[in-house]
Amino acid sequence: MCYNARMPVFKKVAVLMGGTSNEREVSLVSGRNVAGALASLGRHEVVPVVLDADDLTALPAGVDACFITLHGGWGENGGVQTALDSRGIPYTGPGAEASRLAMSKIASKRVLDAAGVPTAPWAVVSDPAPECPIPFPCVVKPPCDGSSVGISLVQDRASWPAALALALETDAGYRVRAGAGGAPQALVEAFIPGREMTVGVLGRETLPVVEICAPGGWYGYDEKYNSDATRYLFPDDSFLPEMQRLARDAFDACGCRGVTRVDFRVTPDGKMYVLELNTSPGMTGHSLVPKAAAKAGISFPSLCDRILKDAACG
Repeated sequence: MCYNARMPVFKKVAVLMGGTSNEREVSLVSGRNVAGALASLGRHEVVPVVLDADDLTALPAGVDACFITLHGGWGENGGVQTALDSRGIPYTGPGAEASRLAMSKIASKRVLDAAGVPTAPWAVVSDPAPECPIPFPCVVKPPCDGSSVGISLVQDRASWPAALALALETDAGYRVRAGAGGAPQALVEAFIPGREMTVGVLGRETLPVVEICAPGGWYGYDEKYNSDATRYLFPDDSFLPEMQRLARDAFDACGCRGVTRVDFRVTPDGKMYVLELNTSPGMTGHSLVPKAAAKAGISFPSLCDRILKDAACG
């Protein structure tokens, strides 16, 4: 029988980490951090579980709930959520349907557009097209990977073929790992000049807005995880309440629950565009949701505790 955290405290909690996606190493760091934080609370038997395949073979018996720190792939595309639903085990983050939707940048774009949430102009390319469908500069990305894997900022026509090939190759690899059919695709978006910001939504409560100031203005994989030069600021612009409202709108439109991070680009005149939703945000030392929570006075163990309390099935 599935229950949620409105009932008694979960006694045995598995922290799921690792996995088979391109974000495995980041997931391992997130998982170790979360396991340590939950253990420090002294209320749970915390079991770190490293997954090496897209199944729950490694999950021990008697687990009352799972804290998902898998990033990308099976951990965010509804796979692990569906598997846990079938066992009646509560888990953190959105359910299977919302996870599938948010994982697909193309599907979530359509939903956000329909809900009136502003997104950058976009197009889908499924073959090595000689011409870019969006004016330069643009961003070319695989539709179902995270942590900026396979993403390119394309300034001109000369850079277009290589960027498209990388995105299609990355999506092809994702489809193989996920057991998904169909031809690989690339999402092409207009590059929105200006600032990069993000809003964590925790049970529909918005956390402080974080501004990301990356070297050269590009927040790629290295800038996210390997660079100490990236700066994280807490701005005080007048449009921040509106950004937080849009983050909640995006969260609700995609059917999310628990914790989700909503990423934005903001033009110099303050116009905001949602880039994507991350339903299993990083929990590393460089990660944005823990930074925002700390700004709000929520310690890392308390953040993990609050996320766990919203664990549920379905």
